[in-house]
Amino acid sequence: MALALPLLLSAGLTFAWLWFFVRRDRHPEPPRLLARTFGWGMVAWAVSAAFGGSFGTLSFPLLVVLLAAVIEETSKFLAASTATTEQAFDEPMDGLVYAVTAALGFAFLENVTYTLGFGAPAVTWHALLTTLAHALFSAPQGYALGGRHLRGGRWWRSRGLLLSITLHFVFNGLLTGNAGWPQLLALGVTVALMALLAGRYYRHFETHARENLHKP
Repeated sequence: MALALPLLLSAGLTFAWLWFFVRRDRHPEPPRLLARTFGWGMVAWAVSAAFGGSFGTLSFPLLVVLLAAVIEETSKFLAASTATTEQAFDEPMDGLVYAVTAALGFAFLENVTYTLGFGAPAVTWHALLTTLAHALFSAPQGYALGGRHLRGGRWWRSRGLLLSITLHFVFNGLLTGNAGWPQLLALGVTVALMALLAGRYYRHFETHARENLHKP
């Protein structure tokens, strides 16, 4: 019972961010497909956790951080990609919607696991920080999926995934070790830049949606 409230708060935070991002879609996606993508995001976390358990034997902390970023972002990207072959995926904004939905499914199961493993404090230091961070990490993937739908080309996905991995690596690298004021400031700047990047992606696709509103 002591963990019931933290788990509810974690779930509420996750779905609040999901609503915040999904509401910007002028042509809402089917709830069934959003739920499925969210579920695939949870599977992505389980896969990442299975791989991540083997990193503990490595003696180079930055290598562990890099491998974790690669595995987690690749898993989330694959989860989001499950929606790209659906008929409902019919405009660039959908790439962002499904990428963020998969990322929040990933974050939700991660938060539940941390709360059960470490107790209520995990909600304050982990859920509040990393739920939004996972969504922002995945924004370049979503932009790549949407951009590929808009313009075609083979390199959209690889560039989007590489940028997501880089953001994740920098973010986690700044959390490694003792957190002094310079480190915390750099972390804040990194999160702000990720938010600005995600906002730019959304505005770009919102403009495209408005311009094509009346086209067949």
